[in-house]
Amino acid sequence: MKKIWLGMMSLVFIYGCSSETTTSTTVNLPDGVRLIEEAKPDPSKTMIPYSKYQLDNGLTVILAPDNSDPLVHVDVTYHVGSAREEVGKSGFAHFFEHMMFQGSEHVGDQQHFKIITEAGGTLNGTTTRDRTNYFETVPANQLEKILWLEADRMGFLLGAVSQHKFEIQRDTVKNERAQNYDNRPYGLVWEKMGEAMYPEGHPYSWQPIGYVEDLDRVDVNDLKAFFLRWYGPNNAVLTIGGDIDTEQTLQWISKYYGSIPKGPSVDKAPKQPAIVPNDRYVTLEDRIRQPMVVIGWPTDSYRGADNQATLEAMADAIGGGTNGLLYQKLIKTQKALDAGAFTECNELSCNFFVYAMGASTDKDGLKALYQELLSTLDEFEKEGISQARLEQITGLSESGSVFALQSVKGKVTQLASNQTFFNQPDRLEQQLTQIRAVTPEDVKAAYNQFINNKPKVTLSVVPVGQSDMAVQQANFETPKRTLPAYVKVTEDQLTFRRPVDDFDRSAMPEVAQAVKATMPELYQVHFDNGSELLGTVSSETPTVEIHFQLPAGERYVERGKEGLAGMTASMMEEGTTTLSVEELQAKLDQLGSQISISAGSYSTRVTVSSLEKNLTQTLALVQDVLFNPAMKQSDFDRLKAQMLEGLVYQHQKPSWMASQATRDVLFGDTVFGRSSDGSESSIASITLDEVKAFYRSHYTPQSAQIVVVGDVSRKQIEQNLGFWKNWQGAAAPLLAPEAVKPLAGQHIYLVDKPAAPQSIVRLVRQGMRFDATGELYLSRLANFNLAGNFNSRINQNLREDKGYTYGASGYFASNREVGAIVFSAQVRADSTIASIEELLKELKNYSDNGMTEDELNFMRLAVGQQDALTYETPSQKASLLSSILTYSLDRDYLKQRNEIVETVEKSELDALAEKWFDPSQYQIIVVGDAKALKPQLEKLNIPIEMLEISQ
Repeated sequence: MKKIWLGMMSLVFIYGCSSETTTSTTVNLPDGVRLIEEAKPDPSKTMIPYSKYQLDNGLTVILAPDNSDPLVHVDVTYHVGSAREEVGKSGFAHFFEHMMFQGSEHVGDQQHFKIITEAGGTLNGTTTRDRTNYFETVPANQLEKILWLEADRMGFLLGAVSQHKFEIQRDTVKNERAQNYDNRPYGLVWEKMGEAMYPEGHPYSWQPIGYVEDLDRVDVNDLKAFFLRWYGPNNAVLTIGGDIDTEQTLQWISKYYGSIPKGPSVDKAPKQPAIVPNDRYVTLEDRIRQPMVVIGWPTDSYRGADNQATLEAMADAIGGGTNGLLYQKLIKTQKALDAGAFTECNELSCNFFVYAMGASTDKDGLKALYQELLSTLDEFEKEGISQARLEQITGLSESGSVFALQSVKGKVTQLASNQTFFNQPDRLEQQLTQIRAVTPEDVKAAYNQFINNKPKVTLSVVPVGQSDMAVQQANFETPKRTLPAYVKVTEDQLTFRRPVDDFDRSAMPEVAQAVKATMPELYQVHFDNGSELLGTVSSETPTVEIHFQLPAGERYVERGKEGLAGMTASMMEEGTTTLSVEELQAKLDQLGSQISISAGSYSTRVTVSSLEKNLTQTLALVQDVLFNPAMKQSDFDRLKAQMLEGLVYQHQKPSWMASQATRDVLFGDTVFGRSSDGSESSIASITLDEVKAFYRSHYTPQSAQIVVVGDVSRKQIEQNLGFWKNWQGAAAPLLAPEAVKPLAGQHIYLVDKPAAPQSIVRLVRQGMRFDATGELYLSRLANFNLAGNFNSRINQNLREDKGYTYGASGYFASNREVGAIVFSAQVRADSTIASIEELLKELKNYSDNGMTEDELNFMRLAVGQQDALTYETPSQKASLLSSILTYSLDRDYLKQRNEIVETVEKSELDALAEKWFDPSQYQIIVVGDAKALKPQLEKLNIPIEMLEISQ
């Protein structure tokens, strides 16, 4: 079952390197740029080589060259988040993140996304309590263009900001809040916890998304004032990693950023730990079926404090996986569906949390579960953490630092974060030293200092109208907000800072020849037992990724037993006949390895990640897991109960309801209409004997496929897979083909979600089965400008022009046998009908008239370079190789795709648009408040059917 908390902090910031202040002897520095320090490569350390510079205007620059892939990642981090906001103006930092994508003086409206998409890149921005960052990953030839774009919105944004743009983005932010908070199960948990943990006015007492009432009472000048206060170069870190030329990059940075004036000085915010004077009990009534209790304690820690490693170790001992005390006492005993512990650490303060979720069938409420939580904590007070568990945490941390080096984006993100908060990009050795220094006595002392008999906040999340299920009657409610009188900001109160340049900023930089994706050099092995292996050597990091794919997917499961493949995969993770699940996990943690097993539609995948030096030991554990699963009745009973409750949890989500409605409408009572997770009746009917039988029939090397990517040769991997080579087994049963009837006549299918503040609107039709270079691929190219990117017609209409939604998109889903075409948006409830009309209008216009020449050229440039960024990490390369094996693709299919993109005629794509995007061929699905929506939907003069989705 998926974890439901938000904002959990990782065990350790896992990047860094050893740095020294030095004088550059190889790079000619531009005027106004000085070198601060360099961290040179050191083969004896796990590190990120980098150099740090500063411009005269205060901008900090970090460069981390890495030519392993033809790409660059650019991150601009501003040291401003919701913690810098004023009371009554919450959500400004996040709101401004949206405004930064709306164009600047030399970049037109909506052009930021378009320019980067056209370059084959990806981009986004994120806002936390303490910082806001903007980032792009692009082919290496696009770096100058990205620097030009980022500099333009740092220095020339306000001239392009208008009240109209402000209004549109205000609607978008409201839609985002509704989608991710108000209309999501448990979506308001952390807002309620923050209001109770912190006093009114504390910047952590509200969430970065802010309050709608605050956004409603301000105008565009408030936002401009926020920009002028916090968005100066002296409050920013520009970090660039990838295939760069350091000297040329510094020249570009000097050109585009050097003239931007410094902003107001920014002091470090004082530490402000939460204050909880006495036990507070809060109740949140939500549209959920499974009650949950969350308990939080303030600590006097803060991001990077010496005791942070101790608190993380304490969280791991209490709630860390199968070896955590909460798992042993609550989950394994089936007293809770889910339980855990974590420390949330931010710049100003940290808090420690434990939580537990009860079953939907438990009518006694949370009182007993709450007592079980406290009893488990009392037991931890007596037992503490063992030295062996601390050593496992260290093993995980050390391997994590190596795996973290696989992605240029990951390296850049951590360099930027560490520089922003600590003025020290290199923190790895310091953090690992802190982890290694933690003792059981330290953990016990931290528990007594922060948790034992200390005031706490307890939140009970209960179904609407059932407050009696709470831990106890609430003694705290969020007080009515005391807002200062709103004082309008006028234009003459704003002091603008404008760069003065000696070049034309309106001229977008030219780029070099396009970067093309190239297939890595592959090797292949055919085993006598009927399996095959496809691999490639990747020596960027000393790691290995292996995927074993067995013919054991849900498609092989008989009718009425849906979920059997997933149940079998889960049972395979419950230990072996020689190792309990706890012993197995302890060995993996100490090695820093991972083994996970998951069932898909056609196969079950065993995913293995290991340091190269520990591969032999890790594969010995894989062998034990595959050949000697424990298959205990007690584990089966517990997993079955969890799977049934997992269905309850998933089925509360509007997104699941829309997906299942899509399957029901398009594929009806066929194998393709059923959920791969199963239904309550199918899961309830599965027995352990059936799991064992499925294992015996489908966990076989016959037709199995293996993918290997990593720092290991073909010869070495063949030696390591001796156990697999000697494995013999019969072929798995063949699939029984099943036909799908075509649909006739258009209908609206209405799924009731009472009182939903948003509706999910979908237009769906049956599509095509998978192909890599045929009609399906060409149709996806045709869809690119209709609904396949941020600047697509549908997203621009519903999000940017109308403000109906946080995002709208369309896609082709496919497998070996069938496919579907889906256009979807989660929209404001009051714009449901208008959104349907706009979707139908856009499809008709596109199917009737096709794309424009400009859109064709945009697609050629964007899609033609996308693959260059898609296969950077070992896991990405493994997915590529897996697709080649699964679909028997040509090894040069990426090259074939590039040729198609370059040469396909507009007339061919327009013909496919006419064929596949005719709106009259689509069924309409609406998930929302049926009572309010049905009378309005009747005005569309399309037959309406109430749909009870199969569960």
